[in-house]
Amino acid sequence: MTEQSSRLPTRTQTRLPGDSTRISSTRQDDATANPSGKSWVLITGASSGFGEEFARQYAEQGHALVLVARRLERLQALADTLRRQHGTQVVVEQVDLSDLAAIARLHERLRAQKIEIDVLINNAGHGLQGSFADTPVDAALAMVQLDIASLTAVTHTFVQDMRQRRRGSILLVASLLAYQGVRKFAVYAAAKAYVLRLGEALHQELKDEGITVTTLCPGASDTGFATTAQMKITPMLKPMLMQPAPVVKAGIRALQAGRMSAVPGFANKFLAAFTWATPRRLHQAIMSRAMNG
Repeated sequence: MTEQSSRLPTRTQTRLPGDSTRISSTRQDDATANPSGKSWVLITGASSGFGEEFARQYAEQGHALVLVARRLERLQALADTLRRQHGTQVVVEQVDLSDLAAIARLHERLRAQKIEIDVLINNAGHGLQGSFADTPVDAALAMVQLDIASLTAVTHTFVQDMRQRRRGSILLVASLLAYQGVRKFAVYAAAKAYVLRLGEALHQELKDEGITVTTLCPGASDTGFATTAQMKITPMLKPMLMQPAPVVKAGIRALQAGRMSAVPGFANKFLAAFTWATPRRLHQAIMSRAMNG
């Protein structure tokens, strides 16, 4: 993985036969050539928000990156920027993670290039604000597919390699809403509760095999998520908005420290503690008011 090649990389774009996944990557005679000598980091949902910030911060640390998302042009632009600014080796993979078969094909392509993922940032997710009964069932199930099924499949696929090497790190991105059900965020809160509980269980299951699993539970953040989720930023919520950089920094630090979970930001830590310390009726009413106005 640390072997260097004197030949310049060439950019290629291909479409696999019978596969809708389009690939744009930096290929070399030995794809594992990594001038930095640091580990490979795979980031899902890397085209914007937390995913983009994870890519920037890991690039600053000198890691080689695999960037995964659906929006190819944004991934390529980010990859070009990171290569130019940090000399980082970046592989771009356009993948629709809601297609579980595409996850297996992604893994196969990386193995063919002899890329071993040492750090998995399982960040891709989808949210939607609205009444459960008024939300089309297809939209609700699409959220469940990406936030639960796809996250589980990505984690299960790449943890197999980590177990064989007896080393690896996995960060699952959940949400502060994982700690309680919130009106008009029923499916999203339930999905993120699954992510948190999965991460807590895997932290215990895998630590003796040399694998760290940490769950990051951010609160409201200025990532563009609110627009995508058709979410209203209430006056109570607006002062609590965090920028992506400190959230991501907290996640990376928690993962490197081997922590089970992390809640970034003082206000969010207070809300998490408030949830533990107060009756369910009280903290659910307050959080519902904060999220919905």
